[in-house]
Formats: sequence, C-alpha cells, structure tokens
Amino acid sequence: MARTVIKGGTVVTATETMEADVLIEGEKVVALAAPDAHDWTADEVIDATGKYVFPGGVDVHTHMELPFGGTYASDDFESGTRAAAWGGTTTIIDFAVQTIGESMVAGYEEWMAKAEGRCAIDYGFHMIVSDVNEATLKEMDVLMGEGVTSFKLFMAYPGVLYSDDGQIFMAMQKAAENGSTIMMHAENGIVIDVLREQAIARGETDPIYHSITRPPVTEGEATHRAIVYAELAGCPLYVVHMSAKEALEEIKAARDRGSNVFAETCPQYLYLGWDNLREPNFEGAKYVCSTPVRNWEEGHQEALWQGLATDDLQVISTDHCPFCFNDHPRLGTQKKLGLGDFTKIPNGLPGVEERFGLIYHGSVGEGRLSLNRFVEVVATAPAKMFGIFPKKGTIAVGSDADIVVLDPNATRTITVAEHHMDVDYTCYEGKEVQGRIDVVMARGKVLVSDGEYHGYAGYGQYLPRGTCQLLI
Repeated sequence: MARTVIKGGTVVTATETMEADVLIEGEKVVALAAPDAHDWTADEVIDATGKYVFPGGVDVHTHMELPFGGTYASDDFESGTRAAAWGGTTTIIDFAVQTIGESMVAGYEEWMAKAEGRCAIDYGFHMIVSDVNEATLKEMDVLMGEGVTSFKLFMAYPGVLYSDDGQIFMAMQKAAENGSTIMMHAENGIVIDVLREQAIARGETDPIYHSITRPPVTEGEATHRAIVYAELAGCPLYVVHMSAKEALEEIKAARDRGSNVFAETCPQYLYLGWDNLREPNFEGAKYVCSTPVRNWEEGHQEALWQGLATDDLQVISTDHCPFCFNDHPRLGTQKKLGLGDFTKIPNGLPGVEERFGLIYHGSVGEGRLSLNRFVEVVATAPAKMFGIFPKKGTIAVGSDADIVVLDPNATRTITVAEHHMDVDYTCYEGKEVQGRIDVVMARGKVLVSDGEYHGYAGYGQYLPRGTCQLLI
C-alpha cells in the first residue's frame, strides 16, 4: 500500500490550526504528528513548508450536462469533475432529475449512467422532484436506500419544475417520516412570471431585466413560505443559492427560534452584481442565473458575507451550470438563445473550478472569515449537511485523504485562458486573488501538482450518503 507524507505544512480544519505532518496510506489519512516528531518512511513526500494543508472542497450543488432552456449545461461529468479537481474541489453532489410523468428511480438511474466511469472525483446525487404524487412519495423511500437522502423542489419555473404548495408540503411530510432533507429553490415563480411577461411587453428585453423581474421580495416571501411549511411538517429544510438579504433574514429568524433550517450561497452572489448584467453587447447574459445576482447598492453581498460569519448561512456551493456565450462546438447556441428576449437566456453560470480560490481570497485574504470558518463553509459544513462527514470535509485519522495544499503568499489572476471548464468565459476574468493551489489529492491520489493534471475519468466513486448531521 502506497504511503505519502505531506510535510512541513499548517494543517487547517474547521476546528483546529496546527503545524503537523500528515501520513497517508492508500486512500486514508492514518496519522498526524508534529514535524520531526516521527520517523515515517514514505513512497512520496510532498513539501508543504510555508503552505496551508486544507481538506478538499465539497461542492454540494452542481448541474453537469443538465438539460435546461433549450440546451444542455456545457460541462459533462468528465470535464466538470476534472475542472473541479483543478480548483481544489474533491467531492461534488450533483442533481439527478425526475422528468414529469416518469419515475424518480428512472431519473436517478439515468444520471448514474451519465456519471459512472466518467468522474475524476467522488460524487453523489440529490434528486430533483418534478412530479409529486403517491408513487413519487414512495420512491423517496426507495432512493433513501440508494444513498440519495435529499430531495429538491422548486417554487419557481411554473410549467417546468414548479411544485405547488400542497405538493411541497406532502414531500416535506414524507421527508419528516424517512429522515431526508428537503432542498428548496425559493422564489415566487407565479409572481415572477407576471413581472417577466409585463417587462417583455414593454420592450425591456436586456439581461438586466432578468434580475429586475425577480426582485428580492419574491425570494424572501418564498423562503418564508418554505420555512413555515417545513416547520409544520417537521422536516429539515435547506434553501439553495440564496442571494437576497430578505431571504437571509427569514433563515436567521427561523434558526433563532430553533428550527432545522439551513441555507447556502454561491460565489456569484458575493462577487457579482447589476454592473455585470449591464455589460454591453449582450455580455450581461453571461451572468444570468436564478436566483439572480443582486444590486450592489442594496447591500445584499455584504449581508451574505455577514451571514456566513455568523453561521446564519452554513455552506458556499456553486450551482455550477455553465452555458457558452458564443456557440458551443457540440451543443450549438446557448446564452445567445436569449438575444432580444432575456426570458430565453439559459439560467446558469460556471464556477466549480473557481469556488475554493475565490472564497479563500474573499474570506481569509480580505479578512472576512477565519481560516477555520473558511474550511467549514467550503468543506466541513457541506459534508455534514449531506451525510458524508468525516469521510469527507476534514483531515483526520480515518478520513479520506482528500487534501489541498495552498500557498497563501502567492497570487494568481483568474482568466478563461487558464481554466479547465468546458465553457468560453469566466465570470471573474482578470480578477487577482490571493492564494494559489499547488497540490490536490483525492483519496490519496495526487490529481494536480506543479501545474500538471494526473487524474483520469473514472477515478471518482459514487458516494451513498447518510442523513443530515447538523440537526439540532
């Protein structure tokens, strides 16, 4: 069994910061010890002197090759997980999709077939519930047996993914019964559709109107409604891609009264705003996602950072769902499907490769969060939230050797010319960030080192998951 030592670094977990060497045997961490307090021999020694040794990132919200808006997300499971590895993410949880009129088990099997043998890193699945009925509710129990322990519903996209209040409440009742977690896309889709139709009728067709017609109150109201139903049903609730301070206030109030309510935000809501959506020559379409990026002047971005600092927000994921600005060589027209009509722009943007570095920069580099809190929001809390801790999300004896070595004294500039996602732009072009990822390991294998990729499609394994480990 191969032995690796990571030597001379500062090991950082959600709870500890220590000068320590890490011994890895095969796929697992088997020991941590003070430097020079051991006589370990190893097949490979990784010098981490002057660097941080972090757990690998856990991104619990991705959409590889998702069909949406008349096209497909441009990253498949091979390209998307390879890009994730380059960026320090060693585990993803993607979303299998139930097609309306079909079974959830069929959707799960379809997504398993897409991912099997193609992922560079370990992966699991949530289940998108598009059609709540008696059979669907029974299938929630079946999928729990497959390690799918979280089910996502939509208050948005009427006629496509939308569930009404009664359907949502029935799914929540089932979740309370079987111990699963309900994930919620919380926007009032009925009201939003009215606002969108009215905007188009007035000739307001540019990308900025995507955000204007999804005002913060529609996110706050839907979040409130989802919380009330979850409290009544008695199930855990996880609100995805939170962008509005109004929604955050609802989460904060629920958690203050002791409810098992959790939420994530994403890098785009911390870094992007209306100035991006207003970029000329239709380039604002690059930043169209739902929930939308918000107006900087209203203070949403700093409110979200504050929510992360106070644990009112627990997780930073990506909602990685990329669509090319110019035509994709295989998939054809993507973002430009919405030329002249913002409602036809495919909703989604790239981020799986950039999350770890961006959040290190914004939290530690710019002094918003501690080193330990950084680890918590990008690795430990997501692993606990979705039942894969301590296998994932920490550096501890017995944990998978998923490890990122980062040089805090180096800087780098984000550019599409150097990224590995299958999309023709980055939302953060030209941004200089503090910190450079030098080594990425997954289950003891070096995937990235010295600017070279050593992984391969099929190395990643499916992760059956347990239930939420953050419950009060």
